[in-house]
Amino acid sequence: MKTKLYIFKVVAKHLSFTKAAEQLYLSQPAVSKAIKNLEQEYKTTFFIRKRNSIEMTAEGKSFLVYTNKVLAIYAEMDEKFLHKKDAFPEFINFGVSTTLSNYIIPKIVAKFRVQFPQTKFTIISNNSENIENLILNEEIDFGITEGRSTNSKLQFEKFIKDEIVLVTNVNNNTFRKESIDIKMLQKIPMIVREKGSGTKVIIDTFLASHNIVELNSVVSFSSTEAIKNYLYNSDHYALLSINSISDDLINNKLKIIDIKDLSIERWFYFVNRTGYISTTFEYFKKFIRFNYNF
Repeated sequence: MKTKLYIFKVVAKHLSFTKAAEQLYLSQPAVSKAIKNLEQEYKTTFFIRKRNSIEMTAEGKSFLVYTNKVLAIYAEMDEKFLHKKDAFPEFINFGVSTTLSNYIIPKIVAKFRVQFPQTKFTIISNNSENIENLILNEEIDFGITEGRSTNSKLQFEKFIKDEIVLVTNVNNNTFRKESIDIKMLQKIPMIVREKGSGTKVIIDTFLASHNIVELNSVVSFSSTEAIKNYLYNSDHYALLSINSISDDLINNKLKIIDIKDLSIERWFYFVNRTGYISTTFEYFKKFIRFNYNF
């Protein structure tokens, strides 16, 4: 049951069997079967299957609330009984990219300190290049960054795949098929990140590879939260990390508009100095991976 609930939560997060399967390292049929078994067991339908997407039903949203509670209890049990003899240092210092520092890492660290209340953290939020330099200068021991460099003094390990998606207000019905082509992407009013943003660099580089020189940018903000708050009150559009809008999708505040023949993806990586060995780091990586989906 724990595994099926875990799969259900990931599907609900992405609203996609394909993306859930990729994150869980399972086949898409295995994910679909797990959801179908849950629906049969509880005699209801959690997702409405459309041609190119899925939506959560009212029953599915209600079931997600209970799923979160049950999985939280499982996590507490593991922390209480599986790792009760583990010991950690008084202080952990590491760096993370902005998206992770805003939407993922704070929740994970809060759970970690329930198990290890004596451990204090300093978490530096910065761009990937600066985090790598801090690691090389031994100012921090490790980090989680967007992408990876070719510096042989650093070693990288994949954490999670991120996708940049086109989003707008859930009540914006300009495109009833909820899909546009690349030509239309260049015409619609876009809200963008400021110059120098790592996410903006990734988007601009990817668009340039598809011969898109410039978008119709009408407003620029220095944070994803500012962009989202703008979209709540507007029918404009933005390219944002899927990890930054998961709650907005579940709560029907924002929706994704599919861009035909265009997919912008990137990886987040654990990074540390080459040869750096630490049981603390190894356990902390496992803890982050496990709790990322809870």
